[in-house]
Amino acid sequence: MISPSPTTKIDPGTARGTLLAIIPASAKSPLQVMFGVSNTSYELHLLPTADVKATVGKRMVGVIAAKARRIDIVGTGGQYVEPVMGRPRRVQGTVIRSEGGAVVVDAGIPIHCTPTDPRQTADQFVPGQFVSFDVMDGATIREG
Repeated sequence: MISPSPTTKIDPGTARGTLLAIIPASAKSPLQVMFGVSNTSYELHLLPTADVKATVGKRMVGVIAAKARRIDIVGTGGQYVEPVMGRPRRVQGTVIRSEGGAVVVDAGIPIHCTPTDPRQTADQFVPGQFVSFDVMDGATIREG
């Protein structure tokens, strides 16, 4: 059973989880949220794009976005985000769709990744392809 239990259908490109903590800004890093992915051990550190309305310990729904160094089509492996705790550095999963210059990848949690390699565009990737990529620093979450 998914925790928190979903009661309504949401867009498959929307991430659902729990706000575990708000990490204040420091001299070395900006304000971050710790986003817990339901039914996993993931505790992703993400930069909020606006003020966080969710309460710590409660459900948070939003869109996770990242910039990919280069997106590679792979043939084997599983869906994952590395590392389990901290900022996302490596993602592998199945393409859900391409929209607005980004590829939406199901890596156990949907992530909207924008290719930064000038030889790649989001529309080169089709639903069902299995892809892998390194994530540049600064993955974000937008509530809603």
